Amino acid sequence: MICEITSTNNPIIKYACSLSRSRSRTENMQHFIEGDKLVREAKESGVRISHLFADSICEADEYEGVSERVYLVPRHILEKICDSRTPQHICAVAYTPENAGEPFSDGAGFIVALDTVQDPGNVGTIIRTSDAFGASSVILGPGCADPFSSKVLRSSMGSVYHLPIFQPDDLPRSLSRLKAQGFRLICGHLKGSSELPLNLSRAVIVIGNEGNGVSDTVAELCELYRIPMKGRAESLNASVAASILIYQISQQINL
Repeated sequence: MICEITSTNNPIIKYACSLSRSRSRTENMQHFIEGDKLVREAKESGVRISHLFADSICEADEYEGVSERVYLVPRHILEKICDSRTPQHICAVAYTPENAGEPFSDGAGFIVALDTVQDPGNVGTIIRTSDAFGASSVILGPGCADPFSSKVLRSSMGSVYHLPIFQPDDLPRSLSRLKAQGFRLICGHLKGSSELPLNLSRAVIVIGNEGNGVSDTVAELCELYRIPMKGRAESLNASVAASILIYQISQQINL
């Protein structure tokens, strides 16, 4: 059954707006998604949708049965609850995928871990690149941008729904456990070797903070690698460096 909401003071609309705050997303284990592509990605990945909002009856009809509740709303309500200046015709509240426990991987492959990467665009792009080149999962240490914030969701283009995203309380401890399981930990570091480690079959690629790089505690666990550069730039944007490193290691592991 499709219901109609016309007021921004409706409790359901207020709840959708509250999901712009990280605390509300964490407490309710739900997040807000905008646009047809992300809603479809969530649906096709098995993510449950609790509330769906559409500004036309045709759009609402299409999603009836997909969402627990479907609401027909006027344009000004979409503009109220969406982060985009010009929102699309569809948005939704979805249950956040739960990846409890420690990250793991069966067999050969690679994992991408982020150490306090704070920019949402960087986090989303790295998740998208990890997905594109076959990472088994992504680990976000404390201090990283929330993977289910609106900016990360948009920049990941739905990849947050394609692979497990773990958020351990203690990144060095998680990395140590993976190392004990036979993973080689490789991080981008200005003091690293320009030669990438060879004969990799299981690896964790560690990407550090935009300004400070990886922490000393994490760096001590890793093999340090510096991407060779021929120009005068001293460093690369975190997501660009991550993309190069992910590509290089995925090519070696997937030979």
